Amino acid sequence: MNIAVILAGGTGTRMGGDIPKQYHEVADRPIIAYCMQTLEEHTQIDAIQIVAEETWRPLIQRWTGEKLRGFSKPGVNRQLSILNALEDIETYASSEDVVLIQDAARPNTSEKLISECVRLAPEEDGRMPVLPMKDTVYLSEDGSRVSSLLCREQVFAGQAPEAFRFGKYLQANRALLPDRILQMNGSTEPAVLSGLNISMITGEEENYKITTMEDFNRFCRKVENG
Repeated sequence: MNIAVILAGGTGTRMGGDIPKQYHEVADRPIIAYCMQTLEEHTQIDAIQIVAEETWRPLIQRWTGEKLRGFSKPGVNRQLSILNALEDIETYASSEDVVLIQDAARPNTSEKLISECVRLAPEEDGRMPVLPMKDTVYLSEDGSRVSSLLCREQVFAGQAPEAFRFGKYLQANRALLPDRILQMNGSTEPAVLSGLNISMITGEEENYKITTMEDFNRFCRKVENG
């Protein structure tokens, strides 16, 4: 079974306004509805678990389908939100199932990319889409001066969704309790720290996360142009 977790508990403050970015409307639909539709219609996704505050759940349910298995409580950071969802999923998943972690504010994720993510080889514990770096990349230890030049061919920008073997990924997250989990910034970090075998696949330029007003306007133009 392939289970998608949609993270919709964030506040999205960088975009401004008085509501989280994933609930801003584009063409009379909240942003979260776009990724929900893709996952709902995808033939390889069997169940959907959504992390969201109770306030927003009635709105979300207007756009959900038969695959929704339930809602999970947001945590104090992204990774604790994921862990809350994983522990709820544990009631109906097996250790060899695949869990897909997706951002509610990533509305352009394609059916093809989802298929590539969940197609784990027997030796793989997870997969994540990445993009190569186009610009020269530098390291700064103090945030104001260049410390060293990084090899561009060895540096990649991660995207979502990320797919993992459910049982191993749940264990990797629990191993970080109570404090280290608060330091995680990306969904794949717990897996890497646990030594899991995570492969990279080619991401998509259009699979951007809506973070700023510029991103929002870019998506609006895409919807308007069909």
